[in-house]
Parts: sequence; C-alpha cells; structure tokens
Amino acid sequence: MRRLDDVPRAWAEARGAAVALSDAGRAYTWEELERWRRALAQRLATLGIRAGDRVVVVGENSAPLVALLFAIVSLDAWVVNVNARLAPREVDGIVGHCSPRCVLFLAATSGDALAHAQRHDAAPLGDATDASVLRTAVNAHSVPETVPGDPAANVAALIYTTGTTGNPKGVMLTHANLLFIASLSARLRHLSPEDRVYGLLPIAHVYGLASVCLGTLLAGASVHLQARFAPQAMAEFLARERISVCQGVPAMYAKLLEYLKGQGHEHLRPGALRALYAGGSPLAPALKHEVETFFGLPLHNGYGLTEASPTIAQTRYEAPRSDCSVGHVVPGVEVRIVDAAGHDVAAGEPGELWARGPNVMKGYYRDPEATAIAIRSGGWLATGDIARQGSDGALHIEGRLKELIIRSGFNVYPVEVEAVLNAHPEVTQSAVLGRKTPSDEEVVAFVELVPGARATPAALLQFAAAALAPYKRPTEIIVMASLPAAANGKVLKGRLMQLVRGA
Repeated sequence: MRRLDDVPRAWAEARGAAVALSDAGRAYTWEELERWRRALAQRLATLGIRAGDRVVVVGENSAPLVALLFAIVSLDAWVVNVNARLAPREVDGIVGHCSPRCVLFLAATSGDALAHAQRHDAAPLGDATDASVLRTAVNAHSVPETVPGDPAANVAALIYTTGTTGNPKGVMLTHANLLFIASLSARLRHLSPEDRVYGLLPIAHVYGLASVCLGTLLAGASVHLQARFAPQAMAEFLARERISVCQGVPAMYAKLLEYLKGQGHEHLRPGALRALYAGGSPLAPALKHEVETFFGLPLHNGYGLTEASPTIAQTRYEAPRSDCSVGHVVPGVEVRIVDAAGHDVAAGEPGELWARGPNVMKGYYRDPEATAIAIRSGGWLATGDIARQGSDGALHIEGRLKELIIRSGFNVYPVEVEAVLNAHPEVTQSAVLGRKTPSDEEVVAFVELVPGARATPAALLQFAAAALAPYKRPTEIIVMASLPAAANGKVLKGRLMQLVRGA
C-alpha cells in the first residue's frame, strides 16, 4: 500500500462484511467505510477541494472523523485534524497558519465542534437537511501546495504540536511516513483481523492517528472509538466491547486504577484483553507495577514524537521488560546519542537522541528555519530529548533537553524526581520543573493527589528526601486538584511554567 486510502479500499475487497470501526453511534463494516469514503470524496471534490489543499477537520474521535480522513487524502489534499476541545484562540491560530481551503466541523458527534462551527457561520456539507458535518465557505485565496509525482511522498496529514513550550508547529507527515509506522505498529502489536483495539487516544494527535487508528486498520483489525476519557467509561468500555489491545498514556492508566480501587476492585481482567501499551509521556516504575498487578498483563512502553510519526522505540510484545525502558529502536530506524557539539557520547552516557529513518517528517509547514534546526545534516532528527542506551541496547529516556534542571552544578532530570513522587500511594501524577533564582535553579514539583488524600506538601517533601540526593529534592511542592493536560492526556508543563514564573 502506498497511500492511506488504499487501506479501506483493500479491506473492503478482502473482508467487506467484517467490522472496521465503531463509535458511540454504531459499528461500520469495511464495505460501509469504503462507500462512505467515496461519497465524501465526491462531495469534497464537487465543493472544490483540490490536490495540495489543506482541509481542517474539527471534531473528536468518531467514525465520521475516520471516513473524512480517508476521503480527504484520497483527493491528494492534506488533512488537518484539530481536537474540538481546543479553545477558540487555539483553533483559529491553526486555521490562520495553514490557510485551509475549507474547515469542516463534526457537529453531530461533538458539542464543542458545533460551538466552533457556529462561530464560523458554517453550513451543511451535504444537503440542507443533513447538519452532521458543517463547513465554512471555500477559501478562494487558499493556494494549493505542489503535489509530488510519487503519491507516497505527498503530505497526508498536517499535525500541530500541542505547543507546551511555545506556539504550535505544523508537522508535515507523508503517506509513506504514516504507513511505515502503521505497518510497524501492527506487526509489533501482533495484530490480526480478529483483534478489537481501544480507540480513545485522540486521532488529532499522532499516536492516536498513526499507531492506534491507522495501525489497527492496516492490519484488518477493528478500532472501537471513544471520544473522551472518563475512568468509569473506560472500565465499562474495555469489558463491553471485548477489547483485546489497549493503548493509552500513563495518566490515563493512573486515573483508571484510582477509580477502580475506589470501587473496591483489587484486580480486573477483562476476558478478551491481551495487551496493554503506554506512550506519550514518561512511565513511572510504581505505575507500571500497579497496572501489571491489577490487570495481570505486562504494560509495554514506547517512545516517539510527532516529528517521527511518532515511534522510535518500543518494548516487544514477546519480550516484556521489568524496567521502564522504552525498549529497542524499531526496525528500519537508526539512532545516535550526541553531546552539545553533535558528537557521539560514550556508551551508556546520556545525551540528546537523534533519529533517522522513513518515519522522519518532511518538515515544519511554512517554517524552514525551525525545520533546519530539527533536521540536521544527513537527515538526522534532533529530538530534543535526553536518552541513554543500556548495555542491552534498550533506550532509557531521561527527559527533555529544555526541561533539564541544573542545580548547584549538577544535572537534575525531572522524570527521575517525578518517578519518586509518583511512587507515593496518595499521588496520582506529578510534574517537575526548574525555577531560576539569582544564583542557581530550584526544583519545583506540582502533584495531583488521589481523592480523599491527606498527604501534605511537607509529608511529600519528606518522602522524596528519603529517595533523592539533596540536589534533586524539590524546594517546593504544590498540590493541585488536577494537573493541566492536553487532549491526549499529556501534562501541559508550559502552563505550569507560567505559574512558576508568575509566583
């Protein structure tokens, strides 16, 4: 397969009557998905969508979102999925940057999408009686991008980063980028057409798009979509939908366990569930142990970033690990660990992780300067993450280069301090940042406690002191009812840094 839209076309021919996906509305077979794709593509072409156009889709996980994704890319246009839960300023910033030919709103499946549509005076995409998908007027000033002769090299998705440390950047991912990761994801998860995969991670983000959605469908398995996370809903969904593979971010698992334990459960083993995966943010040892004990299954870990479509490393299904390594580099991808000058560090030493392979983005849209900083000579992607390679070759992620705290001349990796705090029985999750002082840098920790917890900042400081060297210990611990998070569950450290600076 060379294009994303080859996926529904091929499976409609091979297994047309089998279920491809489901959402809160109903299940859809491969034949239905392919007919839907063709009808939407025809409507969009009639509307004036051309090859090289950007088409923004504002919505949440649902079957119409998947159908529109395949329809848009089948026209050689670029899909720009935007989570409807973003604020108006954020949505409008993306629209303003990519100057789309048209903006579509999944009004029937998302109240937030409907609200955005109303702000933009959107009209029905189809006839006037069908308001399930709304659209803006066609932008006559939108100029299409040049489409390469090789369809696999064309941009399929423009994904905007969450912008936790600055303005979001549009990451250009080609059909080849996404199909490479989708194929790897299917193979590494040992997917078969009989698998039923949990589709909670937002398709607007690369993990939910490439690994969960596209990887599942490429294997002929079915993806079962849920728009929003709630611990109770997730627990019920896993059992009711007979989910066999569950992928999520660590914060999702932490809140699920918090809920289930509050309900008096000590173990939960939904009959069909065979594999659990975590990614998107650091996995704490305490959480990994808790999840594995609770479900009786290994919790696999992985690492990637939007610019790498996203996967760079993953633990193997057939060889689960007892530590929190992100596993070995995936086949077809190369890595280096370098110092500030771009020279390889000694074996086992930490440094910035660079990666090269078919998964590396085409670049940042309309930002050649940022692209040149990220993609170095030889096609190496500078990830901005600090990593070290163990004696067995597995990667261990130490944290973000920009988040490194230098205290009294020593390096403090926030992920290490977070792992200690997360091990406290009354802590759901934590986020650690550095705070500049006139002469040094302090360690500040934000923590989210389980409901009914009685732990005080002083008690948490004492707990951390027992496991950390003096220079790693937080100067201050701030308890919050909930840590600010993006739609994919990742903690928004940029917002916390604003609090630190404001304080």
